[in-house]
Amino acid sequence: MPNDLQADVDAVSRIEAVPTILEVVCRTTGMGFAAVARVTEDRWIACSVRDEIAFGLQPGGELKVETTICDEIRQNREAVIINHADEDEVYCRHPTPAMYGFQSYISMPVTLRDGTFFGTLCAIDPRPAKLNTPETIGMFKLFAELIAFQIDANERLAASEASLFDERNTSVLRDQFIAVLGHDLRNPLHAVSSAAEMLERTPLDERAMRFARLIKAAADRASALIENLMDLARGRLGGGIPANRKPEVLEPALMHVLAELRTTSPDRVIDAQLSLTEPVNCDVGRISQLLSNLVANALAYGRRDAPIQVRAGVFDGNFEISVSNTGDPIPPTALEHLFEPFFPATHQSGQGGLGLGLYIASEIAKVHGGTLLVASSPDETRFTFRMPLGASDPIR
Repeated sequence: MPNDLQADVDAVSRIEAVPTILEVVCRTTGMGFAAVARVTEDRWIACSVRDEIAFGLQPGGELKVETTICDEIRQNREAVIINHADEDEVYCRHPTPAMYGFQSYISMPVTLRDGTFFGTLCAIDPRPAKLNTPETIGMFKLFAELIAFQIDANERLAASEASLFDERNTSVLRDQFIAVLGHDLRNPLHAVSSAAEMLERTPLDERAMRFARLIKAAADRASALIENLMDLARGRLGGGIPANRKPEVLEPALMHVLAELRTTSPDRVIDAQLSLTEPVNCDVGRISQLLSNLVANALAYGRRDAPIQVRAGVFDGNFEISVSNTGDPIPPTALEHLFEPFFPATHQSGQGGLGLGLYIASEIAKVHGGTLLVASSPDETRFTFRMPLGASDPIR
């Protein structure tokens, strides 16, 4: 039996109420055989059986589907009720009653929540029986709906358990991934960076000093990439990028970020206008990271002979940071995916890094209850972070 059909048979066998349903069916109607069957286009399989007439079918047993009336029910999705096969206008000449030796028959389709036909709840007996009554039909319909409901519920439970298992595995993977990044990779890089700093303070010839600075720059770059990957892991595998918000005077921190970027790109002009003399309720480290990522993006993709414009302040009850540059506009197709991880703003060779800077900046905006928007034209590309100042913020 194929695995999916065996799973269906097992699903019915796990429903504790089914044996009781079949017993009630037999006692109420006086019929000797009742079953829940899984019916497909080419299979009829008994899932659960009550046999008081030695019909000879056990759970897992099969009938040729083309010889059963259940095959017609599968196609028509309508119940079939026969009180006395020999006297029935439709079924007196039907081959199935004679083949299986029954006179009375009732079968109700079992239809799942999504409309999928599962099979039938059916009963037969060699004697005639009065089955075509509202009470009997209503009972079979109720029982068929109950079986379908329980099959659906068990499937949802199994899916939930599988999802929970996957979530637990993901949680373990996340913790292991962050631990590797945070310890196994970052610590050796810190040692390399510290050694490079010591070399820079040591009397060296110009060539050796240049190598020491290259080592330090490479170590710092690798450390920054690791920090970005850790933020990606927290954002995608964990509960989001953490932020410790409290009232902070931002201007000194943001000016420090810009000073570092000017040092690493001495040939570029970064024009900054900051007006932040009062505290803002935020995580100063994360806001500094957001600004650094936005300016780094502008340096990577903006025209080298045009200045980067940075503006920050409080406007109409919102704290805002904007970073703009002149250069080729971002294609409309790229704008849709710009804040996704590993998606660069442009596909020019030699540009950018892992494509995490804008994703992390957008996550920082979200964790602050703000937005990060982009507008790009042939004249200018501008990223704007806007965060509403809450009632508890010191600034009004």
